Amino acid sequence: MQLGLDLQGGVHIVLEARETASTPVTDEAMERAMAIIDRRINALGVAEPVIQREGSRRIVVELPGVTDQQQAVDVIGRTAQLEIKDPLGRTVLTGADLADARLGVDRFGRPAVDVEFTPEGAARFAQLTTLYVGQPIPHLLDGELLVAPVVQEPITSGQGQITGNFTYEEARNLAILLKAGSLPVPLEVVEMRNVGPTLGKESIDRSLRAGIAGLVLVVLYMIMFYRLPGLLADLALGVYILLVLALLAGLHATLTLPGIAGFILSVGMAVDANVIIYERIKDELRAGKRIRAAIRAGFHRAFSAILDANVTTIIAAAVLFFLGTGPVKGFAVTLSLGVAASMFTAIVVTRWLLEAAVDTNPQGTARYFGVREAA
Repeated sequence: MQLGLDLQGGVHIVLEARETASTPVTDEAMERAMAIIDRRINALGVAEPVIQREGSRRIVVELPGVTDQQQAVDVIGRTAQLEIKDPLGRTVLTGADLADARLGVDRFGRPAVDVEFTPEGAARFAQLTTLYVGQPIPHLLDGELLVAPVVQEPITSGQGQITGNFTYEEARNLAILLKAGSLPVPLEVVEMRNVGPTLGKESIDRSLRAGIAGLVLVVLYMIMFYRLPGLLADLALGVYILLVLALLAGLHATLTLPGIAGFILSVGMAVDANVIIYERIKDELRAGKRIRAAIRAGFHRAFSAILDANVTTIIAAAVLFFLGTGPVKGFAVTLSLGVAASMFTAIVVTRWLLEAAVDTNPQGTARYFGVREAA
């Protein structure tokens, strides 16, 4: 399980859009820029990044676990406008004509970038390489010459390769830039800093202490008020915690401080479901039912209340997920998983444990719940 920026540190970058005569800064352009940055970051493999608007011209990017500031800026903030020109200097193709770009190797085993053109781009590239066999075809990136390969023969397959003295990282970053597309407006770095992990370690320690203290209090409360069923609920709570952690690990979730808060909150909600069930069972016992019948009726009566409460919580978490950003989404995901797991452990695991306990003593009475047996 990976940790978010607030727990493991990383890079914090603020980008500002620069308006030019041909590229006005509009809301649409900023939204497109954020989408392209998001694609570039995903290609880097950074988990749980934060990408959000700040004012009308700025974009804040936070990258957990990233320590190389320059690489981050090269991939995120570069405009990456590709131009393929003919020998006369006229632009024939741009990055918009690319359908795909990926890391590859040339015939000497050196890092290169394999590109695939769109159908329209493939037709223009075929025409270009047919007309200018034996002549160089300049490839420019943001106005700077990238390579100028000499055409050996017409290329009509719609595929090509950009080669040069690239390192592995340079070729990989170039492939990411070309695949994600060029930014609609130039972005300039106005702030860049590393966020150290010291705060993260302190936050983890405090959160763990708070979580353990809360868990101990919950365990003692359940045993004190519900006796044996309370102990069984505590066992179900242990199953719940393991289940949520397994789900988070299986989903490769990134743990943030709000995510830890969501997990701790969901622990309380898991116990709350057991409290509702047990109170319903106690009502049935006071009405004179035997323990088995009281358990069945208690779970039946409590189900609708538990379902309603959990559904409303999941709806609220969904709103946070779709409207929130970064750590807020982490809180929503952790809370949603916790709520779903709590329903399973409360309705399935707790009931199984209760019925198993009663089976060990078929003559069991209301004393299980601290309720006097009806006359």
